[in-house]
Amino acid sequence: MSSHETEPSADEPAAETPVGDLPAVAPQLRALRRRASLTLEAAARSAGLSPAHLSRLETGRRQASLPMLLALARIYGTTVSELLGERVADRDAVVRAADMEPTRAGGWTYWQAGAPGRGMQALRVHVPYGSQGDIVRVHPGEEWLHVLTGRLRLRLGDSAHRLGPGDSAHFDSLTPHRIAAEDEGGVDLLFVHTLLQSPTAALCLGPMTGDTP
Repeated sequence: MSSHETEPSADEPAAETPVGDLPAVAPQLRALRRRASLTLEAAARSAGLSPAHLSRLETGRRQASLPMLLALARIYGTTVSELLGERVADRDAVVRAADMEPTRAGGWTYWQAGAPGRGMQALRVHVPYGSQGDIVRVHPGEEWLHVLTGRLRLRLGDSAHRLGPGDSAHFDSLTPHRIAAEDEGGVDLLFVHTLLQSPTAALCLGPMTGDTP
């Protein structure tokens, strides 16, 4: 990075409105940008800033506004809480079977198999026969699924696949995909998705308007 910095561009605000008494976020901003594998220029462009402006935020010479924190959290795939250096206290690493409450959405049943607020969301899912098989899903992130019981019909773009117990699939979820049970008894899956910001049920389960799509 060059030590010489230009002044903010004409369409960039001359000063940010500080967010009350927020703690210093500079160290978090730089670390999270690097974790997201973004250069200063690429991150600034996505946030609508000049590299010099983002550099000032990262070095603590300028205070970020709340809207800017929200934008940067979205770009870095995290939360404003993490940008501010906050951590969830005493978050358990183990999820007990007795604590997994079933939730039904769009005919599917799922159980949380991981802690909330992580960079990955883990689910155990039961997909009934004939439910949501015609729904095409396209959304940011990656998906990994593993068939526990039954047989799964998975369509990725123009390719069709049939998966049985022990089979897995790992794919970019911007690829249009459909998931359906092949057998009348349905199929049980382990499912992991990388998108932190989406509601759990919206990741793979489609509409939440009842037990039928």
